[in-house]
Amino acid sequence: MASAVNEEYISLLLVAAVSLAAPLLFAAIGELISERAGVINIELEGMMLVGAFTGVWGAYLSGSVWVGFLAAAAGGLLVALIHGVMCFVFLANQVVSGVVLNILALGLTSFGLDAVFGSSLNRSVGTLDRVRIPVLADIPFVGPALFSQRLTVYVAILLVPATWWLLNRTASGLALKSAGERPDAAEALGVRVMRVRWVALMACGILAGIGGGQLTLAGLGFFTPNVTAGRGFIALAAVVFGKWNPIGAAAAVLLFATADAFQIRAQALGIDLPYQLLVSLPYLATLIALAGLLRKMRPPAALGINYLPD
Repeated sequence: MASAVNEEYISLLLVAAVSLAAPLLFAAIGELISERAGVINIELEGMMLVGAFTGVWGAYLSGSVWVGFLAAAAGGLLVALIHGVMCFVFLANQVVSGVVLNILALGLTSFGLDAVFGSSLNRSVGTLDRVRIPVLADIPFVGPALFSQRLTVYVAILLVPATWWLLNRTASGLALKSAGERPDAAEALGVRVMRVRWVALMACGILAGIGGGQLTLAGLGFFTPNVTAGRGFIALAAVVFGKWNPIGAAAAVLLFATADAFQIRAQALGIDLPYQLLVSLPYLATLIALAGLLRKMRPPAALGINYLPD
C-alpha cells in the first residue's frame, strides 16, 4: 500500500513539475536566444506579466483561448519593442531599461485589471484541455507527465531541440552567436548585427509573452496582480545556470519547477513546515544553484553592450 502511494505521489509530482516548467521554458528559451545575440532582458518578468494579462484580455473578449495566446505573444512583443527602442535607438543601459520596464509592467497590469474588467466578479476565461497520447501516456511515472499534457506543453518541450539545432546547425544560428560574441567582426563579415539583435529581442518577447499566457490560459483561467511571482527571474537564472545552452537551460527549468511542484504538493499533504518556507523553495533552489556556479559562468562576450555600427 505504501509503495502504491509513493508511486502515485511521484507521478503526480512529475505531472505538476512538467506543467509548471512550460511557462518557464518558453521564457528561458526566448531569453537564451536574445542573450546569445548580446541582448539581456531583465524585463523578462515584465514580458511574462504583460503576456499573462493580455492573454486573458484577448481570451475574455474573443471567447477563444488561442486568440488569447496570440494576444499574450503580442503583449510580450510590445514590451520587447519598447526595450529595443530604449536600448538600440536611445542607447539606454540594458539592465536599467529592464528594471524600469518591470516596474511599469507591474503597475500597468495591476491598474488594467480593474480598467478592463471593471467590477465584474466573473473575470475567468476558458483554459486548454489536456491532450493524451495513447499508449505512451500509460508508461509508469513519465507517461502522464510527458504524454498527457496541454498542447502548449508539448510545444515548449519541442522548442528545446529546435533551438539547439538553430544555434548549432544553421547559418542563422552562427550569425546570432557572432552578434553576441564579436559584433564588430560579425559586421565585417556581412552580418547585420542590429537586425539580428532586433529579431532575437522580438523572439524573446513573443516567447516570454506566450510563457505568461501559459500561466493564465493553460492553468489558472484568470489574471491576478503579479501572477508571475518572480518566474521571469527564475527563467533568467535558468539561462545562466544552463550556461546559455538550450538543453542545460531546460534541465535548470525542470529543477526549479520540481522544487515549485514539491512545495505545492507538500502544502496539500499538510507537511509540518512553515508555509513561508515551502513557498520560497523554488527561489532558494535558484539561489543555491547559481551561487555554486557563478564563477564558472562565461556569458557571451558582448552581452548587455549596446552596439553602434560604423
